[in-house]
Order: sequence, then C-alpha cells, then structure tokens
Amino acid sequence: MSNLIKRIGILTGGGDCPGLNAVIRAVAKSAIMQHGLQVFGIEDGFLGLVQNRISELTTDDVSGILTRGGTILGTSNKCDPSQYVVGTGDDGQPIFRDVTDRCLEHIAYHKLDAIICIGGDGTMSGAKNFVEHGVNCIGVPKTIDNDLVGTDITFGFMTAVYIATDALDRIHTTAASHHRAMVVEVMGRNAGWIALHAGVASGSDVILIPEIPYDLGRICEFIQERSAHGKRFSIICISEGARPKDGGQVVAKVDPTSPDPIRLGGIGEQLADDITQRTGIETRTTVLGHVQRGGTPLPADRILATRFGCHAVELIVRGERNRLVVMRNHEVTDTEIGEAADKQRTVPPDDPLIRAAESVGTFFGI
Repeated sequence: MSNLIKRIGILTGGGDCPGLNAVIRAVAKSAIMQHGLQVFGIEDGFLGLVQNRISELTTDDVSGILTRGGTILGTSNKCDPSQYVVGTGDDGQPIFRDVTDRCLEHIAYHKLDAIICIGGDGTMSGAKNFVEHGVNCIGVPKTIDNDLVGTDITFGFMTAVYIATDALDRIHTTAASHHRAMVVEVMGRNAGWIALHAGVASGSDVILIPEIPYDLGRICEFIQERSAHGKRFSIICISEGARPKDGGQVVAKVDPTSPDPIRLGGIGEQLADDITQRTGIETRTTVLGHVQRGGTPLPADRILATRFGCHAVELIVRGERNRLVVMRNHEVTDTEIGEAADKQRTVPPDDPLIRAAESVGTFFGI
C-alpha cells in the first residue's frame, strides 16, 4: 500500500438503487480492516461536498446494511458543483454558480486522498470535473437502467428486472381474467434494458424500447390478430422513454434546477388510450415507477456490489488514479473514469436477446 494513502471519502450520487449499501459496506470494511485506512462518508452525493457534510465511518456504522435497500449516506440527483443553484433571479429562473472551489476546500480540510464515487453517467461526469482539478476519483458504476458505458452490467439492474418481472407476472393473471390488453410502463429513459429483460422473462407479447421507435398501427394489428386467433389478452412492456416513430418522448415535467431537467412519464397511458381508440379493445396501464428502485437487493446484486467496492479500494491502495470499476467478460476490472462520463450504453438493434425474443413471437413494434 502506498504510504501516501490514509483517508478516503465515499459518496453515492444519482437515483437510489438496490446494492448501494453493499458497496459502502465493502469499501469501509475492506479499507479499514485490510488496509488500515480511514473512511469518510459524504452525505447526499456531491451536495455533501458542497455543504461539508462529511463524517468518518467505522465498521460498526456499516454492519448490518448488506441487505438494506437505499443508501445510508443519502443521495442527490440534482447537485452538480460546477453548476450549483445558489438562488432565483427576478424572472423566476435559477441562478447557477460553479462551487467546485468550495468542494476542494472541504476535501483538503478532511485530508481526503481519494474519493470513491458510486453512480451513473451523471455522477461520473461530476467526478470527471474533480479529476480535472487534481482529485483522485475512483468510480463504481450504479444504475438500474444498466446504461453505463464501459461495463457489461451495473449492480441494481438485476433487482430492478426481478421487480418488473414480478409485476408483469401479476399483471398477466388479471389480464387473462378480464380479457384486456395491459400496458406496463417500466423505467428506462434512453436505454431499454429493463423493458427488454423483464419483457422476455415475463413472456410479454409486445416490448417497446427507446432504441426502436414503434409503429402504432402495427401494434394494433398485432393485438387484433392475437385476438382473432383466440388469445383474448395481450401484455405490453414499455420503457418510459419509448416513442412512436412519428412522435417524441412523453415529458411529465421539467425541473430547471436539475442538471438533468427532463422527467419522462406517461407514454404507457398514451399508448393504452391509442390502442383502445383504434381497436376497441379495453386497455389498462400500470406504471411501476420508483418501486423498481426500492427494497432488498437480490443476492446477485449484493455479490456484484461487494466485488465492485473491494476492487475500488484495491485500486486506491495500489496507487491507481481516476479509474472506473467495471465488469467485462465476467471479470471485475477497471477503465478510465472519463469513459463513462456524459454517455449512455443503449440496446443495440441486433442484440442477441432481441433476436431470441423475436424467435418466440415477441413483437417490438415495427
């Protein structure tokens, strides 16, 4: 271990996700017990750096949290220190200021030699900002959307898929009882990994993802053809970011104070209304929303999160700088942290799972 490394920080940014506490536990316990480091928790992501809400973690602080959902440190998907909201102008619009210097002062005050940043592309973009100011940041990929560039999988994804699949299975029974078409809207703004995997796992009849704009007319024809052949119900799994080929994504709201201001939602209801109007088939909608983020992480996510957390600490003690922990070809390794900044890993149109789903009769809306 480099004798220059004594104190490290850890934060969780972006949306909450099953497995975050497993990473925090792995980082703290391995750093303290194996390497004699001091570990400091930064509350609510980068907001804790801005506001100097930083305190030391002990092994007692992280005991018993492996199975817990959420994050004991809290998180924020609104704080970007390089564009921090400091007030509101006369026109009602937010006033932004770069407060990176304030964060650097707090990092220096606590003598942090490195910071482990757990998050998705937005968090890695924030980490890249600190890297450019000389801070050693080690990234750990987290997003239920599984859309982070550089890694084959992110922890939290498998739990989200399980939750969505379970919901689709339950919807299946009520759809069959009432002879309806049922639309289930799952998360996935620009990447349809959850819809694709949960749709296949549940045997959904139609899967609609952002990467493949759909043809409403063909969907209606598909559902009517199923009905004509005696299949009196249909299950449609749709990503929140899906859109018709002649239209755009459905925006639920815009938050100008957020670094990522667009909030999607409502495409499921829109599609259900369109199907009902065109076919006369009663169609209902269920929006899973944040239920996909909550609850106890699956064992697979706990294991992956533990491996990621331990590898992040190993990188620091080896003297590595500005790396992103990733899973590639079933092996935990690492890459340059900037590789994941401001990018998204989307579903390729020739993904093997799409081909497999089409082979068993699943329709993708085109």
